[in-house]
Amino acid sequence: MKKIILQFGFLFFSTFAFSQAGHIMQGVGAFNMSMGGASTAQPLDISGALQWNPASISAFNDKIIKFDIGLFYSSPELSSSLPAGMMGPGSPAVSGVTKDDRGVSPMPALAMVWGKEGSKHTFGVSAFGISGFGVTFPEEANNPLSSSFDPSLNSNPVNYPQQAGGFGRVESDYMLMQIGLTWAYEITDKLSVGVEPTFNYGTLELMPNPTANPSAAGYPSTNKASTTGFGAQLGLFFDSKTGFKAGVSYKTTQDLSDLKFENTYLDNTTGNNEFDMDYPAILSFGLGYSKSDFDIALDYRMVDYKNTNGFSETGWTPTASVKGFGWDNVSIFSAGVQYKGFEKFPLRLGYTYSSNPISYDAAFFNIPATAIIANAFQFGFSYKAGKNICLDAVYHHGASDGKTFGQILNPMMASPSNPNGAIPASYVAYDMTTDLIMIGVSYKFNAKQAN
Repeated sequence: MKKIILQFGFLFFSTFAFSQAGHIMQGVGAFNMSMGGASTAQPLDISGALQWNPASISAFNDKIIKFDIGLFYSSPELSSSLPAGMMGPGSPAVSGVTKDDRGVSPMPALAMVWGKEGSKHTFGVSAFGISGFGVTFPEEANNPLSSSFDPSLNSNPVNYPQQAGGFGRVESDYMLMQIGLTWAYEITDKLSVGVEPTFNYGTLELMPNPTANPSAAGYPSTNKASTTGFGAQLGLFFDSKTGFKAGVSYKTTQDLSDLKFENTYLDNTTGNNEFDMDYPAILSFGLGYSKSDFDIALDYRMVDYKNTNGFSETGWTPTASVKGFGWDNVSIFSAGVQYKGFEKFPLRLGYTYSSNPISYDAAFFNIPATAIIANAFQFGFSYKAGKNICLDAVYHHGASDGKTFGQILNPMMASPSNPNGAIPASYVAYDMTTDLIMIGVSYKFNAKQAN
């Protein structure tokens, strides 16, 4: 029974994370999201502090528990085109757009901090969905195998059946849940250090699976493979006690075990393959300022995809499987402001910018992972329902900065002068918007004075 409960807990907190910056969540919980995810030097709520800087939980002198739940909706669109003659002599040019039909997904977060007035030690525990991507692009019905095929109408060649040279239905589900155990220590009344060992559990399902070797029947679909792994986060937090604050944290690469896929091909033959995909190291810097009725937070993060297994490599293997996603490093800028002029009803605005890690040459390899949001805007508020209870809410809207695009690639056309097998005059692109409504509740237990 304990094992079943533990597995359910893992699934509940890992199944529902969808990314904003690369495949990384820009914030955790309604409060932190409403500040644009900025909290490395501005610990206004425990979830943001635990996620972005373990040292900053020293700012809390009470025992606090917080739970958030949100509803997330994304609307990716995948488009592609092939020039005339690519499907055989005399074949017409084709192009089309496919819309994702995934629907709404829930997003939970749970955090707790133990602080004590006068103590130099603060402890915390968290369970966050920190990463994920997922798309569902249906197979193109208007394809060359259909008796009613009309190339003059919308016809997306990337989603043609594999027998017609496409991928067919494209579906992906990646989720990563992280449990953190945090300790912060006040070196002085202004400077704190923190450390957080982390345990990770993730799953990945792909249809089709491009990391496997194709057979004569094409690429296979997979089961939902799982992975576990460990890492850590270290941080420093400085509070001048005059309003100015600064912080820095470093989350190590989360070293995850290989994903072991059990594959099924279209002809019902089976096979196995493994794929190594870790979680990248993240370096965060933050500034904060609090004065009168205002709290301001600014964060910068660098996400090191170039040195992360599964993301650093790109291109085809000699057996026509995909080496990896081939992502560049990502820069993330987050900003948030809170106005506390209404005693029980503080208001917040947040903004997040993220650079696009997917280059022109790697766009085709990333069709299953299109969740790239450049600009995200948030509005949130809290309601202090009592001395110990606070309710938070946020609305988020994000959009990609134009389309991520490249050429359609075919491993059979690869050559020394065309290593990825790019099809001349072809085109593949995707973009998306995201919307999120999230609420949270925090409960502050009665503070106990130190002896």
